[in-house]
Amino acid sequence: MLQNKEIILRLATTMLLSGFIGFERQMHRRIAGLRTHILVSLGSCLIMLTSLYVFDIYKDVASVDPARIAAGVITGIGFLGAGTIIRDSGGVRGLTTAASLWVVAGIGLTVGCGFFSAAVFATIFTLIALFFLRRLEDKIFVAGKDEIKGEKEDKHGV
Repeated sequence: MLQNKEIILRLATTMLLSGFIGFERQMHRRIAGLRTHILVSLGSCLIMLTSLYVFDIYKDVASVDPARIAAGVITGIGFLGAGTIIRDSGGVRGLTTAASLWVVAGIGLTVGCGFFSAAVFATIFTLIALFFLRRLEDKIFVAGKDEIKGEKEDKHGV
């Protein structure tokens, strides 16, 4: 059974890791920012800790699968993520934020079961995708938008 020190370490770690990702979303003024990402990850970590606790106390009494509760988290996060997706005249917005919520839920589950190295690497890779790939996307797609805009203007004589 986990001691309080280990429980606090896991909850604090998930708060820190998901906070980095939430901070990036907050910087870009997204619907789900710092607090939302931390809360999703903390909730996921807590659910994983509860799954492990239930498994530990009932392992000799009944057949219990700690992964079943974790699977429910992933399903539930899909509904939360859907709430961040907005469709407007310019297209669809919020997909990256929805995906980042899904990732921090995974990070919370990962930290909750004690797989710290995977959680840290996932956080690093997520931050790379959010910070650095954004710049690459902007360079590639801004140039593409100019070309597309120019083509439209030529076709319509505008």
